[in-house]
Amino acid sequence: MSELGAAEIPVVQTDEKPPLPAVKGPFKNPLLDGPILSTLLKLAAPNVVALTAGTCVAIAETSYIGRLGVEPLAAMALVFPFVILMMTMSGGAMGGGVVSAIARALGANDAERASALAVHALMIGICFGLTFMIGMLIFGPYLFAALGGRGRVLSEAIGYSQIFFGGAVLPWIMNTLAALLRGTGNMKLPSAIILNSAFFQVLFGGVLGLGLGPVPQFGMRGVAAGTLMAFSIGVGIMAWYLLSGRSRVKLNFSGFRFQRTMFYDILQVGAISCFSPLQIVLTVTIFTHLLANFGTEVLAGYGIGARLEFMLTSLAFAVGIASVPMIGMAIGAGRIARARRIAWTAGGVSFVAVGSFGGFFALNPDIWVNIFTDNAAVRAASHEYLSIVGPFLAFVGLAISLYFSSQGAARVIGPVLAQTARLAFVMAGGWWLMSHGAVSTDFFWLAAVSMILLGLLAAAAVRFTNWGARGAAIKAE
Repeated sequence: MSELGAAEIPVVQTDEKPPLPAVKGPFKNPLLDGPILSTLLKLAAPNVVALTAGTCVAIAETSYIGRLGVEPLAAMALVFPFVILMMTMSGGAMGGGVVSAIARALGANDAERASALAVHALMIGICFGLTFMIGMLIFGPYLFAALGGRGRVLSEAIGYSQIFFGGAVLPWIMNTLAALLRGTGNMKLPSAIILNSAFFQVLFGGVLGLGLGPVPQFGMRGVAAGTLMAFSIGVGIMAWYLLSGRSRVKLNFSGFRFQRTMFYDILQVGAISCFSPLQIVLTVTIFTHLLANFGTEVLAGYGIGARLEFMLTSLAFAVGIASVPMIGMAIGAGRIARARRIAWTAGGVSFVAVGSFGGFFALNPDIWVNIFTDNAAVRAASHEYLSIVGPFLAFVGLAISLYFSSQGAARVIGPVLAQTARLAFVMAGGWWLMSHGAVSTDFFWLAAVSMILLGLLAAAAVRFTNWGARGAAIKAE
């Protein structure tokens, strides 16, 4: 209003007190009140960037392992399922349980509970890391042999495993700390840490694996050591940030006491979620065992294709893990309808994104295969696998996204059972194909059909599962 306009308003003298200033509205949490799609994409963007760096690591690692020979490449195909098991279990399964618990506590405006959950989550991560270390050091060689590892292929797999799983506590701590930050909605710092780790992983792994200057060639053991060195840097940065009090969640050990309810809040989601990556790895392991019967070249070709599958489904991970704090806070605030809309939005984005890239590489598999090998037999096997499986990766993307969304709602058993159904289908189908003298192409088609089954069952599980908060009022949207 201009000064002239203000002067024209008459002033009335009264004995009444001046009106109180307007009360400001409550603080708006963008994760709880913002538009769903744009907020989801904003949270997912740093994850996509970080996982793109992870893709570069996968390409670089497979590339310089390929330089060591076909046997190390085949050995990596044996070890890879167990590496993925630990990384997805720590980052996605138990990590998702941590994100969900932290987000639900913050959604209910209980910062003190969130801080207590953080310390309990770290202890869970250390215990699981020690379990993986002991288990793989003792049983790893037997598992690789059971999968068909022989001669140099087996010795290379054991060498990598001894180093990597000997330091298994490091990846578990790193992913647990990242989950604590993601639970607050902070996706940028964990993504920056992954970028940092990716750079050093390529640098250290390449130098120690292939040798450079005065550094001798340590082969597969050097590649594994470089990975652990890179992870240790990420652990140090995130631990400093959480201990400094800069995060919404405080990692405070003073006055700490064990509380069963805190462990339960994390494990009711995280422990059940761990069955999903376990079943994924069992599925991959079964395929690995079946395809080992067709020779080293087919096994190596499948390993290259599986790397692309992991890379593309990481897009679904980026979107899905971004949905967890949004859904967790909505559930904590009693806004169930919003939580469901977030889940279906994330599932749709993942289906389209993963399906688009999968279809592209199905039509142009050489763009990926040429990076890793010039062996004609390996190229042919990988080319065929990607051509068949590529278009159906969209269903895996949908299932992964809905799996994470269900973690946010603390209702994860449905998507986990969808993985169980896929595993049973692959086991039964694989047995039938083997008994009928099938060729490797038939097993690739079995993988494709199992992906469709997984996606449809996961969607049905979310559709028919009650997401109502236990003992909490449901707020109107």
